[in-house]
Amino acid sequence: MASITLNKLVKAYGDTEVLHHVDGQIDDGEFIVIVGPSGCGKSTLLRMVAGLESVTSGDISIGEKVVNDLEPADRDIAMVFQNYALYPHMSVRQNMAYGLKIRKVSKSEIDRRVEEAADILEIRPYLDRKPRQLSGGQRQRVAMGRAIVRDPQVFLFDEPLSNLDAKLRVQMRLEIRKLQQRLGVTSIYVTHDQVEAMTLGDRLMVLNGGYVEQFGTPIELYDRPETIFVAGFIGSPSMNFLTATARGGALTLGNGARIDIAAGSDAETILGLRPEHLIPDETGPIKVRTELQEQLGANTLLHGTLDGSDEQIVVSLPGHVAASPGTIMSFGFEQQNIHLFDPQTGKRINPA
Repeated sequence: MASITLNKLVKAYGDTEVLHHVDGQIDDGEFIVIVGPSGCGKSTLLRMVAGLESVTSGDISIGEKVVNDLEPADRDIAMVFQNYALYPHMSVRQNMAYGLKIRKVSKSEIDRRVEEAADILEIRPYLDRKPRQLSGGQRQRVAMGRAIVRDPQVFLFDEPLSNLDAKLRVQMRLEIRKLQQRLGVTSIYVTHDQVEAMTLGDRLMVLNGGYVEQFGTPIELYDRPETIFVAGFIGSPSMNFLTATARGGALTLGNGARIDIAAGSDAETILGLRPEHLIPDETGPIKVRTELQEQLGANTLLHGTLDGSDEQIVVSLPGHVAASPGTIMSFGFEQQNIHLFDPQTGKRINPA
């Protein structure tokens, strides 16, 4: 096991720079999730750590060693791919053993490692089957087993659950997390699914356009997002953003509604409120004209607009809530759940 240090990493293809001075310190045994939308550079960053992409500038260190110029086979890492990458003509046992076999590990040691990994992943009954005889979840476990038998310093996961159905994804991500905690191996996991990221990672690195927007624990990113992008990306449903003006020690919304809050100097601002933090309150300042509702069982999502404006807003309420289209409902919120952002830079403004 080992720590990983990313120091001012840049990746460029010709004149096009796709990763911009990425910094990050990953501790020994930590589970880090790199999350962001498609095309933000997260898989490129993972492939740079793996040695499958060259480094344009900056350094990658695994343990105390800079590995920029090391071949993938010499980095002591194991990677789990999105498409499983299993050999179709080999049995499960042979797939798991192949990497050790070409490294000339003894047969007895190969057998021991394969059977130990098979027990951990509960796939011993399938060791003599071919991949085509397995379900998607079983194939994913085989791919993970092939990584485990390597006993590497670092696990790398490149969107390993994207081919599975929703129910199986939930089950497998819990199993991956329990497995990582049991083995204690430093791990980097790439996904575009923020729910997956929140449930898996010790810390999350949020990428946007090749830049690191924020690097912190799931709760830090949820409670105190540093940019509008992070605020909108982390959390489901996404945070509501309302235009406002700080004036006279209060916020005035686009529809003229006034919110008493120490909002700093007079300036245009963006008010962020999470749907689940809006509380029904007949005297509340947030008045929503409902358009439709989604009954999700445990909670209801109300979609509508801020009354008197065309700004969209979503409210998440516990249980079953009925509201006809056109109904105006009032909501309040706790002061600690307010987020303010600079509309020019997109960065967080700390309420005074």
